[in-house]
Parts: sequence; C-alpha cells; structure tokens
Amino acid sequence: MAQSTEDERSVAATPIARREFMGWSSIAMGCGLAAGYGTLGAMALGYLYPARDRPKAWVFVADLARLRVGDALSMQDPLGAKIVVARHAAGGEADDFVALSSTCPHLGCQVHWQAHENRFLCPCHNGVFDARGKAVSGPPAAAGQSLAHYPLKVANGLLFIEVPVAGLRSPKEA
Repeated sequence: MAQSTEDERSVAATPIARREFMGWSSIAMGCGLAAGYGTLGAMALGYLYPARDRPKAWVFVADLARLRVGDALSMQDPLGAKIVVARHAAGGEADDFVALSSTCPHLGCQVHWQAHENRFLCPCHNGVFDARGKAVSGPPAAAGQSLAHYPLKVANGLLFIEVPVAGLRSPKEA
C-alpha cells in the first residue's frame, strides 16, 4: 500500500509536449522518406547498370543416335529452367537440333512439341510457335514474343547445350 509521491503523480499525468511529439514524428517521417527514396534509387541503378551475364557451361544432353528426326527431349538446366530439345534433320550437326525454353513468354505456361504438326503449342491460350521457336499465332505472335534459344554443339556424336550455372557450388566447395 505504498502511496505515490506528488512528483510521481505529476510525471505520470504529464502528457508529451506537442513540440517533442512533432520532433519525433518528423524524424520518423524523414527515415521513411529516406528508405523509400533509397529503394527507388537502388532499383534505378539496377536498371541503368544491369547485372553481368551468368557464368555458363556446356552440359551433356544426349547421344545423337538416341534422338530421331521429329523427336523432342524435355530436360531441366542445372538451375531448374525447363528446356525442350528437338531434332529437325538427320545430319550430325548442331543446326539439325533446336533447344528452346519450354516456358511460354506470354503467361509462363509449358509449351509442348507436336511432331505431327512440326510446331510447339502453348495450351493456355493456343499460342503456336514454329519449329525454331518463333511465334506464329495466338497472344505470343500478337506481342512479337518467341521462345528463348539455347546454344547447342555436337562433339564425338554427343549433343551438348550451353546453360547458366550461376549459384551452383563445385564439389570442392560442398
């Protein structure tokens, strides 16, 4: 049953002075503005000075004898991007194949190779791409969007694709 002293009651009952409140409010608003403009500045710098290209490496795809003309092989690169590799000619050169992203640039749906039609089809909005990945009808064609290409090479009867490998750790680092 301790009673408060008169000084304790006066301190507890005293509201924050208006000037003190305005001072703290101004500091808080200034910090908010600095954070907002700082974020905007960082985004603008990222746009003006884009990141460097990711490191790339050649990755084995298949033995040439495994893929017949008209066949397509679905795969993922080391970072998880879905790719489709299709064979268009019987020769043993890299130009006889095409490696394309299997993600439609319109809305990100997965495209499918239709060998009997010699085309890629996006089932979401009937986007159609020719055998080399160029949009020929549907929303991707209207927007001038095509499937992303990946470089290919042939060595000793084996097909290789060049894909980004940024973020992967070597076995030495693990």
